Amino acid sequence: MVIAQYKHLACLVVGIALAVPAAAADSPVPPAGSARPMAQTDTSVAAVVATPANDTNAIRVLLSPEQETTLSAQMVGRISKLNAQLGQRVESGKVLVSFDCSEAAARLNMARAEYTSARETLKAKERLRKLDAAGDIEVTMATANADKGKAAIAISQAQLAQCTVKAPFTGHIVKVYAKQHQSVNIGAPLVEMIADGPLKLRLNVPSSWLRELKVGTQFDVTINETGRTYPATVALINARVDAVAQTIELEARMVNAEPDLLAGMSGVARFSRNVDC
Repeated sequence: MVIAQYKHLACLVVGIALAVPAAAADSPVPPAGSARPMAQTDTSVAAVVATPANDTNAIRVLLSPEQETTLSAQMVGRISKLNAQLGQRVESGKVLVSFDCSEAAARLNMARAEYTSARETLKAKERLRKLDAAGDIEVTMATANADKGKAAIAISQAQLAQCTVKAPFTGHIVKVYAKQHQSVNIGAPLVEMIADGPLKLRLNVPSSWLRELKVGTQFDVTINETGRTYPATVALINARVDAVAQTIELEARMVNAEPDLLAGMSGVARFSRNVDC
């Protein structure tokens, strides 16, 4: 009797164990199904519209000025006057930054006075030497003092020249780092300038294009900021290939003067189909 009850209980346990997987198989699949829309989204993102990166003849370009420079402080001092504003056009030689150089000016005046005194002493010693009232050593020492005074003037003039920072060429101010009455150290950036004149285009093309490219090769460039297309020509070809990227750097010039273009603009250059990568 007891054995029969145990057999009946075992059958019930086995039946329940078999029923649970069957019920799980009939139930809907949970989170795994929720991941499928994400996979579909990734596929749709990958199918992007054709861009210059997909166009084998389209190359990114950047417009750069012929000359650009950052003017730095050549001395430790306080800025007494700032004559530079963002976007301002300046002529070559214009004073952009002036330092408080009252001490340097005083040293120059002192050096001039000492040189005048040393020169008069030398003249007196030379007259006395002719009268045998002064020896050669005295004349030599007086000459050395006069030369020393002359050198002191040159040093003071050089220091005073560093009190003003001038525009090295005609162009525009594109960045102003300094502030009036600010104290700066040697090497501190003050003003950034770019030169007026035609802009150059900088671009990197596949090195396999070298057999087709030469100085004077024409192409079209579309500038993003203006939305216009301009004719351009290759002006310089670098003498070295980038071994990692397998590209070579070019410089190009616009065929015509384009006053609406500014340094820093970018776009896409398209070469003719006979240039094939």
